[in-house]
Amino acid sequence: MSSPERHVQPVHVQQDWKPDSWQRRVAVQQPQYEQASELETALSSLSTLPPLVTSWEILTLKGLLAEAADGKRFLLQGGDCAESFSDCNSGLISNRLKVLLQMSLVLVHGLRKPILRVGRFAGQYAKPRSTDTETRDGVTLPSYRGDLINGPEFTTASRRADPARLLQGHACSAMTMNFVRALIDGGFADLHHPEYWDLAWVEHSPLAGEYRRMVAGIADAVRFMETLAGQPIASFSRVDFYTSHEALLLYYEQALTRQVPRQWGWFNLATHFPWIGMRTAALDGAHVEYCRGIRNPIGLKLGPGVAPDALLRVIEALNPDDEPGRLTLIHRMGAGTIAGTLPPLLQAVRASGRRVLWCCDPMHGNTETLGSGVKTRRFANIRSELEQAFELHAMAGTRLGGVHLELTGEDVTECMGGARDITEAGLARAYKSTVDPRLNYEQALELAMLIVRKSGGMPTTG
Repeated sequence: MSSPERHVQPVHVQQDWKPDSWQRRVAVQQPQYEQASELETALSSLSTLPPLVTSWEILTLKGLLAEAADGKRFLLQGGDCAESFSDCNSGLISNRLKVLLQMSLVLVHGLRKPILRVGRFAGQYAKPRSTDTETRDGVTLPSYRGDLINGPEFTTASRRADPARLLQGHACSAMTMNFVRALIDGGFADLHHPEYWDLAWVEHSPLAGEYRRMVAGIADAVRFMETLAGQPIASFSRVDFYTSHEALLLYYEQALTRQVPRQWGWFNLATHFPWIGMRTAALDGAHVEYCRGIRNPIGLKLGPGVAPDALLRVIEALNPDDEPGRLTLIHRMGAGTIAGTLPPLLQAVRASGRRVLWCCDPMHGNTETLGSGVKTRRFANIRSELEQAFELHAMAGTRLGGVHLELTGEDVTECMGGARDITEAGLARAYKSTVDPRLNYEQALELAMLIVRKSGGMPTTG
């Protein structure tokens, strides 16, 4: 990635901020560690380990997010609901990358604009929970909060918050990032060979023909451009790719927050693009306090309960200089409530004149638990929320510039519906998630095609 232009220091330099400033605020969704000395030892080791990303990558991404806010790009942010350490293997990582590349190919073809690819991985090892404890058969234990904190097995030993997991999380993130970088730099994303990205679905999916036609069309366009140029075009052989995760476990984020030579301020070097979840977005809370002081672009999840005036106060805290590319607002309302809850927020932000990137997360507001106790999401509701989001932005005079999805490159059956019409009974075939249900590779591609159609880039077929 090329180095960005030097940024001018803003008016509101956070002189009162340090990486540990959040510890003076109320910090929700944090685990209880039994031994302070164990935590201190782990954090001391973590603070000396190499960073996972660089400051110039972070600043480059911020510039690209600003372009997405202006309608010059479209943000595709996706990956697992919660990574597990056991998923740190080459097959799962490459399949996850494949489905994001396939989706971006569909979007490039249909939207006729560059796609900004941000993976929800290489650090998404912690998850917020609705309750601190879980009870089974009269036994109560701490809730599973992701592999960065404890284990999913319902035992006292597994559910104990273990500081050593912080170091394991860094190692798995580093290995994931290293492999992704190697794939990208080695030509894995080469537009000359999109067949490298194929997953098994293309052999039997109802969407196979449409996808194959897109691939053939892009291949023809690449050959035509190179014929005109008289030589191969290097930019067709690789793409830029960035990482993101929820900045949830603040001890971990603090340990990887650094100052770097020839740049002012502080950077979270654990990820390019951290976000604040809906449960941790209180103006006076620890997570907003932490994020206001780092120079990374920040995502902010918005649920149906947020009030317009409260949102504007958080925007002011996180981006007092109205820096382009700094703030992405990710709304996750639910298909049944988005029409009543999103428009007031769109109107308030537009009236304020604030520059933000609007992004739709159609997943989290549509989670439900079936009578069997299985958590799922209905593809029809996911589709409905995304369709409504495009329409509501158009009516408000704002722009929906991105989508945030929980998905996997594996052949899972966790969300009902889609092209194969997965039923409640069909969920049992390959339900693998330990936290939230994810779109499988086929449902993810179907959603990408929907985005293009809603943007007017592709006729409806079938």
